[in-house]
Amino acid sequence: MEHFEALYPENSREKELKEVISLLKKGASAQVIGLPGVGRSNMLGFLPHNKTIRIHHLKELEKWFHFVYMDFSEVKNRDLADTIKFILISISYSLQEREFDAEAKKINDILKNTVDLHDELILFQSLKIAIDYLAIEKELTVIFLFDRFDQYIPKVTEQFFINLKILRDHAKYRFGVVFSVSHPLEETVGPFMLSTFYEFIAGNIVYLALCDRPGLDFRISYLEKTIQKTIDPKLLKEILVLTGGHSKVALRACERVLSGEDINMQNLSSQLLTSPHIQTSLYEIWIGLTPEEQEILQSNQGSSNEKLKRLGLFTTSGQNAIPLLMEFISTLPKEKNAIILDPEKNDIFLNKRPLSDELSGSEFRLLRYLMQNEGRVCEKDEIIEAVWRESATREGVTDQALDQIIYRLRKKIESNPNDPTFIKTVKGQGYRFSQE
Repeated sequence: MEHFEALYPENSREKELKEVISLLKKGASAQVIGLPGVGRSNMLGFLPHNKTIRIHHLKELEKWFHFVYMDFSEVKNRDLADTIKFILISISYSLQEREFDAEAKKINDILKNTVDLHDELILFQSLKIAIDYLAIEKELTVIFLFDRFDQYIPKVTEQFFINLKILRDHAKYRFGVVFSVSHPLEETVGPFMLSTFYEFIAGNIVYLALCDRPGLDFRISYLEKTIQKTIDPKLLKEILVLTGGHSKVALRACERVLSGEDINMQNLSSQLLTSPHIQTSLYEIWIGLTPEEQEILQSNQGSSNEKLKRLGLFTTSGQNAIPLLMEFISTLPKEKNAIILDPEKNDIFLNKRPLSDELSGSEFRLLRYLMQNEGRVCEKDEIIEAVWRESATREGVTDQALDQIIYRLRKKIESNPNDPTFIKTVKGQGYRFSQE
């Protein structure tokens, strides 16, 4: 079966793939970060599915690298045992796809002995045997590609990263991981949970540029061939200006133009914004930002924000990179933020937006506890005792670690984390949650 990613030209995501592969060759791991819809999944898919791209970057080393793609949205609500089983199945599937028949048979034999088990320790031992076989005996460099890893963060545990460290210790330079995330793991799960594996990803962040012109040209050409129509070059040029070449938004705009309806250059942005598909794509970008980043954009103060520049929302000179997004944002109501706890669904909502998929397990439990005690000052020892009551890692949750978790939580819910509205620090005592 030929994957769609196999059709892309070899110079797709040239710069970013060069950075990632340079890190992997050194035995390091990496984080790939980009706005929603910018093409993180596509880029990860190039490595296992596009041999031309692999050879372009790896040359003669291509046959010694084996990439295992995993969509972590498939295990977003699964425990560690199921996740390890998912990794093993993904390894087997990837070997079969590449027609590594002997290696696939070996991994399938390992799977047969564990598929009916639900013991983390036994399953991990099987995974370790599989990596030892591929990396040490077969001399393959095994790279895990963790796509949509954000969706797994609420279930991720410290043991998950400990396991990765153990695999790295066994395979040495023949093992690596690429995490595809919207925000750095340091901000989402924190240094405490990452600590055992952090040395392998520290500083290894690759930001995806807003526009991958070779890949986008291919997609537009493919769209035109499918619909059997072509876009006027002047109109296409204007679309790329309005969308900044953002993959998903630009393609939706091209679809709108090719739909057969009359489109003119005079009010192109207004006509594009009438499309529900374009609105949805722009809204995905919007909700992928933190409340602080949203506040910056709505206040038109993003031109000097370095993180928003790295994400591609602003050029190095401070110009809006996606004018269509800024026009869309101007139509959104600017309301006072509100956080609601729904005890029946065991979920927390920020302005009707569920936070469960954005918060780590410890962050969710912490925010829930503070909300349950709204208006009251909760002392640090009390919080640690209540929130980490059943956790095996409770002893590691120091006052300093709690302060770090509070800081990360504020980054996810506060418009201005340095002047918080919801979680107030009461000096010398603890924290108080308030919506006043």
